[in-house]
Amino acid sequence: MTLKTHLLAGTAALFALSGAAHAESHAMMEHPETGEKLAADQTFTYRVLDEFPSIDPNLIEDVEGSHIGRNLFEGLMNQDETGEVVPGVATGFEVSEDGLTYTFTLRDTAKWSNGEPVTANDFVYSWQRAADPATASEYQWYMGLMKIANIDEVIAGDKAPTELGVKAVDDHTLEVTLSQPLPYFPQMVTHTTTFPVPQATIEEHGDAWTQPGNMVSNGAYVLSDRVPQEYLTMTKNPEYWDAENVIIEEVTALVINDENQALTRYLAGEFDQTDVPAGQFPRLSEEYPEQAISVPNLCSYYYNLNVSDSGPEALADPKVREALYLAIDRDVITENVLGGGQEPAYTLTHWATAGFEVPSIEVAQMSQQERNARAMELMSEAGYGKDGEALELDILYNTSESHKQVATAVSQMWKQTLGVDTTMANMEWQTFLTERHEKNYEVARAGWCADYNEASSFLDIMQTQSSYNDSGFTSEKYDGLMADATTAEDPLPLYTEAETILTQEFPILPIYHYATVFMMDENIKGYPLENAQDNWYAKDLYRVAAE
Repeated sequence: MTLKTHLLAGTAALFALSGAAHAESHAMMEHPETGEKLAADQTFTYRVLDEFPSIDPNLIEDVEGSHIGRNLFEGLMNQDETGEVVPGVATGFEVSEDGLTYTFTLRDTAKWSNGEPVTANDFVYSWQRAADPATASEYQWYMGLMKIANIDEVIAGDKAPTELGVKAVDDHTLEVTLSQPLPYFPQMVTHTTTFPVPQATIEEHGDAWTQPGNMVSNGAYVLSDRVPQEYLTMTKNPEYWDAENVIIEEVTALVINDENQALTRYLAGEFDQTDVPAGQFPRLSEEYPEQAISVPNLCSYYYNLNVSDSGPEALADPKVREALYLAIDRDVITENVLGGGQEPAYTLTHWATAGFEVPSIEVAQMSQQERNARAMELMSEAGYGKDGEALELDILYNTSESHKQVATAVSQMWKQTLGVDTTMANMEWQTFLTERHEKNYEVARAGWCADYNEASSFLDIMQTQSSYNDSGFTSEKYDGLMADATTAEDPLPLYTEAETILTQEFPILPIYHYATVFMMDENIKGYPLENAQDNWYAKDLYRVAAE
């Protein structure tokens, strides 16, 4: 399927993709490794739910923004089709015997899209910028998780960003000093926050540096066009060091808020990939077995409960929080509402996380009838419920039919089992993120996708200092466990204990573990279905000729 034309957000203007312009270069060619005949049209068009809050690598905070970041920019290391770390701008690295110093060797063929060389100083500038409190990056805390020397002091404003433990030994050698060994550190530098950014361009254009015509990037693609709330288009970067092996020449992300409308347009042949609306995967997989895909994805879906001072009085009571947790019938949500291979979640960390074992907790072994009975007892003990004080709660979610369906199901469960009345409110993505961060909510939908394939990537977000701890939860014991886990020879027992605290305090209500559920044109090849983080690079994709 190829996008020929599409209607721009209620206007009659037509946006034509330039796939035909690339026809001659790929006509009759074969894939250099597989021998498959390539299509003349080498474009890839996919649908996203919301506008990207930012495409500045240091400021990206969402999954879809990260996909854009990985295509426009390239970090020290990339991931392959199974999620393993492979060379990016760096050809490799060495680690000191004490595990505290990483020395990355940068390839001398790496260039910015303006032809300037990518140097170690570009990474130094980027990392200092991400850590600088003046940048106000939502992912500043991630730099702290990387345990870079002096990072805590820089974040606190006690030391200048220039004192961060990263330096350019020369143009092609980057040295990073850690405050403690971190065995999964190489995984962490595949994240967009750590990508290089062009200092001269940022200083020239300020916040406007990410606009088409201004942006300079070092990835396989460059930003060529963008209409907020409608689409973003990237084209092949001729200056990319491996450009000769990049087959897809144009990538377009279409912003379509309605999942069902997006599916209709996909089935009409307008684009190549879209998410499957809740509940429709069984039908679609039967009707389109070559296009309907469901694979595990290292993301967890949960509800934040506002347990901060701004939260409702009822949620300050752990009995109420536990009752709300128990009364959610996760099997109904995963099997009847979603039906796409998602699995019930009673803990935060995704079951497919490398080296992690989901702890055995009593609640997960109970029947839903038993959970409901216990939930009613707890609510009664707290003075609420059918025979107590009336309880009303607001559920906030970002605009999406799937999120609405989950919220509707949870609302009905809470009403039927606990007598809780709920009001549902949806907001567009950026406003939703702001309200949730500022704790202007009671119950809020949340989802977390691992930034690297290790349990700490989930559990760290519940630490007191995490900027994504939107529940306002704080526990010295929990923080201590997560701190100890970074130096433990076997951190699994500490992760298990941390998960146990969350299932005793209930600042969040885990609901399900994600699966990546989408429709994909069967002629698009190279998508990394075995990468549990769903980190894809358009440079690895290609379109084969239709049979």
